Amino acid sequence: MTRKSHRVLPGFGLSLGYSLVYLSLLVLIPLGALIARSAQLSLADFWAIATTERAFAAYKITFGCALIAAIVNGVFGLIVAWVLVRYDFPGKRLVDAFVDLPFALPTAVAGITLTTLYASTGWVGQFLEGVLGFKVAFTPAGIVVALIFIGIPFVVRTVQPVIEDIEQEVEEAAASLGATRGQTFFRVLLPALFPALLTGFTLAFSRAVGEYGSVIFIAGNMPMVSEITPLLIISKLEQYDLPGATVLAVVMLVISFVLLLAINLLQWWTANRHSGRHIENGVQA
Repeated sequence: MTRKSHRVLPGFGLSLGYSLVYLSLLVLIPLGALIARSAQLSLADFWAIATTERAFAAYKITFGCALIAAIVNGVFGLIVAWVLVRYDFPGKRLVDAFVDLPFALPTAVAGITLTTLYASTGWVGQFLEGVLGFKVAFTPAGIVVALIFIGIPFVVRTVQPVIEDIEQEVEEAAASLGATRGQTFFRVLLPALFPALLTGFTLAFSRAVGEYGSVIFIAGNMPMVSEITPLLIISKLEQYDLPGATVLAVVMLVISFVLLLAINLLQWWTANRHSGRHIENGVQA
């Protein structure tokens, strides 16, 4: 007599149907309509719109600033997560709550606040520009600052549970075997943290590529200098240039998919390599 398994959610067929309908309405149909609209253009027209000098400058600003911000978030997000997990200090819960602030704060409010702080007359901006001679607001550096702000929670919240699962005895065992702090971090801790860190990096990068609200206030929005691709798309829509906006959106979509595929393949490779090392060490033991 076979035992019928009890599932809280509906069966596979019904759940799969709901999932496909949900994904189709929110993702597949809009993306399909975007691609279909751009397919109405000839290849020559598509290429001419996608490769203008202003479009290339916007691509460079968008993906370059997103990459820099994601790298910075990867480094400092790991440090913040490590401090929150490994140390107890006064105000720890408050700091932990502040990490989620970019999730709750409207992007426009974040952009206005950052612009006020980093402008030439702001608390931070007047010091950076007056003492160090480094201007942040209304430059690509301001875009990086905004993208760092909205991306840091993705890295911290992705890496934090993994650090919690790593027992401190692992570090003590490495130290007892004569490993330095650097060797313990790079050869013991980092391999275990790297898949999660790469996931956080990917999430922060993806969010930064499509960010609009927090960037337009601090960027300056000068064509060829500090204009991001989402703003260029909005500008074309306001000018009723629907083909131009569609082409730029498709280019952004393709580049984002290629980069995310490469990052996911790297993540898969590192995860398999790390699990393979664990199996090999277990067999040797």
